[in-house]
Amino acid sequence: MHKLFSVKCAFVMAATFVSLLPICAQSAKIQWASESDSTVKMMVEAERKWAVSECEPSDVENEYLADDFVGTAPSGSRYTKADVLADPQRGTVTARACQLLSAKVRFIGDNVAIIYGSETSIRKDKNSKEHDQTLIWTDTWMKRNGKWQIIAVQDMQAPKP
Repeated sequence: MHKLFSVKCAFVMAATFVSLLPICAQSAKIQWASESDSTVKMMVEAERKWAVSECEPSDVENEYLADDFVGTAPSGSRYTKADVLADPQRGTVTARACQLLSAKVRFIGDNVAIIYGSETSIRKDKNSKEHDQTLIWTDTWMKRNGKWQIIAVQDMQAPKP
């Protein structure tokens, strides 16, 4: 009986939450950002630094990733800020011709931004053969205590033409 009650409560709570999502989404101002906005410029520059960090090492991950950050790699594996900072290749040049191709910012209310972007680089495989890598990604930023941080990312390998 107790288990059934818990399941019913969980269902009611989940249904209530899902039913409130449209109301919450409607109350938040959702808009594409202007490229001239100073916050957008800061975010895009941080994304550029991260996109080229294997060609031009920087401390962008330490500066902009939230402590509770979680990313999803093209392989599907998950990683945290601690994983990024502990990577033994971090801070070394492991690719060339790194470039941010695009980054378009969309604000959801005053404290959340989603950036849709892509980047490219040339890297070597295990046999030292060079190949192009193009990633398409979605990064989620959140403003906490007055500071914008990346809280989540999802990367995928662009299909080969």
